[in-house]
Amino acid sequence: MDKAMSNKLAKYREIARRVVTEYASYKLSYGDIKTEAVIDPELDHYEVIHSGWDNRGFRVHSVVIHLDIINDKVWIQHDSTDWPVADALLEAGVPKEDIVLGFHPADVRPLTGFAAA
Repeated sequence: MDKAMSNKLAKYREIARRVVTEYASYKLSYGDIKTEAVIDPELDHYEVIHSGWDNRGFRVHSVVIHLDIINDKVWIQHDSTDWPVADALLEAGVPKEDIVLGFHPADVRPLTGFAAA
C-alpha cells in the first residue's frame, strides 16, 4: 500500500471512529437502554447499537449505524438516524465519491450522487 492510500485509510478510520463515537453519545430518553460504539479499526468495522429494556418491558437490541471501510471507501451499511450519517461523513471531509450507500441495491447506487461501489 502506498503512502497516500495509507494516509487516506488512516484518515477514514479516524473519521469513522469520531462519527460513531459522536452518534453513540446521544442517549435514548426511555427505558434502561445503553447506546454503545463498536469500533474495530483492524477489520474496518464501526457500529452504534442500542441494547437494554424499554419502559414497556420489551428487549431492545438494534443497530443504529453500521459503517465499513472497504477498498478505501466508507460504506454506510445501515443508517436509522434522523441526522444522516452521509452528511456527517461529508462534513468530516470524506468526499461523495468515497462514500457508498450500501443499504441501496447496486443498481440504485449510481443514481444517488455517491459512489456506486
